[in-house]
Amino acid sequence: MRKIAVLDQNTIDKIAAGEVVERPASVVKELVENAVDAGSTAITVEIKDGGISFIRVTDNGGGIPKEQVPLAFLRHATSKIERVEDLLQISSLGFRGEALSSISAVSQMEVITKTQEALTGVRYIIEGGQEKALEEIGAPCGTTMLVRNLFYNTPARGKFLKTAMTEAGYVSSYMEQLALSHQDISFKYMVNGQTRLHTSGNSNLKDVIYGIYGRDITRELVPIQFEAPGIEISGFIGKPVIARGNRNFENYYINGRYVKSKLLMKAIEEAYKPYMMQHKYPFVCLHYTIDGEAIDVNVHPTKMEVRFQNQSAVYNATYDAIQEALAGKELIPEVELEKKEKEFKKQKIAAPEPFETVYKQQQREKQSASYVKEEPPAYVPKPVGLRPATGNSAAPQVSSTDSAAKSMVQSEIKEQRTMPEESPKQMELFEDVLLSSKARLRHRIIGQLFDTYWLVEYDDKFYIIDQHAAHEKVLYEKLLKEYANKEVLSQMISPAQVISLNLQEDALMKANMEAFREFGFEISEFGGREYSIHAVPVDLYGSSVQEFFVEILDSLENEHTKQPLELITGKLATAACKAAVKGNNTLSLKEADQLIEQLLGLENPYHCPHGRPTIVSMTKYELEKKFKRIV
Repeated sequence: MRKIAVLDQNTIDKIAAGEVVERPASVVKELVENAVDAGSTAITVEIKDGGISFIRVTDNGGGIPKEQVPLAFLRHATSKIERVEDLLQISSLGFRGEALSSISAVSQMEVITKTQEALTGVRYIIEGGQEKALEEIGAPCGTTMLVRNLFYNTPARGKFLKTAMTEAGYVSSYMEQLALSHQDISFKYMVNGQTRLHTSGNSNLKDVIYGIYGRDITRELVPIQFEAPGIEISGFIGKPVIARGNRNFENYYINGRYVKSKLLMKAIEEAYKPYMMQHKYPFVCLHYTIDGEAIDVNVHPTKMEVRFQNQSAVYNATYDAIQEALAGKELIPEVELEKKEKEFKKQKIAAPEPFETVYKQQQREKQSASYVKEEPPAYVPKPVGLRPATGNSAAPQVSSTDSAAKSMVQSEIKEQRTMPEESPKQMELFEDVLLSSKARLRHRIIGQLFDTYWLVEYDDKFYIIDQHAAHEKVLYEKLLKEYANKEVLSQMISPAQVISLNLQEDALMKANMEAFREFGFEISEFGGREYSIHAVPVDLYGSSVQEFFVEILDSLENEHTKQPLELITGKLATAACKAAVKGNNTLSLKEADQLIEQLLGLENPYHCPHGRPTIVSMTKYELEKKFKRIV
């Protein structure tokens, strides 16, 4: 029988390092968080070979006093907290005192640091948890941490690392999160000597988003500023046109800390549900300010998990903040007929018709107050861009009128060469939106296309309305209103269905009997843990009664659901879809006009319950470009 024995310190350090140091990105995370906690305003991170062979983190923070440098590498040595009560009000990113000890146990570390008060800096070398050197050195204020040969003394751990490119990708991803969570700090990130990210630290979150995600994402952002008791939410969310197939664009930060939370993820996706198709995920960048006593970040050494004291309050605040930001916006996506070229030099410039050029020039001349009005000379349109005849043919005579017209054409072409390109975007909120009573008077219904789509002209745009999606949305909102106002009709079923429940389901059933009655169910006890269902909501008649009942019962177990009505929205959406007019069905002009009229009264008429758009728009500019009137 083996004896119980205490492990030696070296083994303890390496085991503990396994929790904190998973890969190079973990090292960068811990070192940069220390730099942030030190009050730095500029942080530079440099890696080589994906961070496996070299990591350098430099900051301009407060530095570490000489006598405390060796102490910083002992396990559970920290300046962030002093007693257990401090865990209730954690304002720093780090507090466990495990990072430097764990990193130094599996790598070769060098530290160069200097405080504001000291005349010289300190150079400290520690390898595999063993101190090698401590000496004075000339250095600027701040701290530089160098980590070389990660996992050099634990080859088994090193074998599980990915390629250098993959590991660098993990580091890059985390550097982006740090920049988004601390826009008041200037971050510089270098990979193999090349700068990959550099933020200004001007406290402008939108500038950071632009630098990371680019112009197309930044253009489609909606600002958020929301307050609830004990919770403040700020940041930006993307319009529904920014839809991705994964959750990589869902970013949220608790008191400046990047975290992952299933609660926040569910609240965000539920708020976007009416605006997006299934299996599509939005862009969000949300900053939460929550009292330290209401959260617990001491869940895991990586500090990526967080627990909330009042989960329902956080869920509701997130849901309401996103709903308020999206409500009232005209979110009609624009479509383009052809993909625009990014480089103007590669485009072929086609000249407009000469008579159009002259007409535009005349209009500009009429509007100019300094222009002396006179009758425009008669002008006969001539082909543009033809070479003069060669050989014995006489060269055509060019009159002063023709020269003026030619000059106008060249001037127009020059203007068009410098015309800025427009990318497809969603319409911004403006005074006269398409679906408003004021704009309704200026609608011109052109007709029906393919017995499915209706074309509507309005100002310099025309809109394409999907009659099925639009009618589905109208019916869905009608059903929701009926359920919200307790105007639900019930349909008796015969014979009644008997359902057996377990102990947990039985307790939920008794606690939520009133909610089922509001839905239109008629249920009575059948003895023991069995219940008899006599009637179901009339709009859901035909669905599997038992399956639908159990689905609602399971949903009631989720404490984050905002209200009972949300439990059946999926079924209502299906009912509305089945009842709505289908594609390839001819509607009269009066019926189409009535459908648009009904859309006017909806809060969100731009997406059907399943997230498909009901309306798309196209600009006059796109059409003119297609016909080469504008190039």
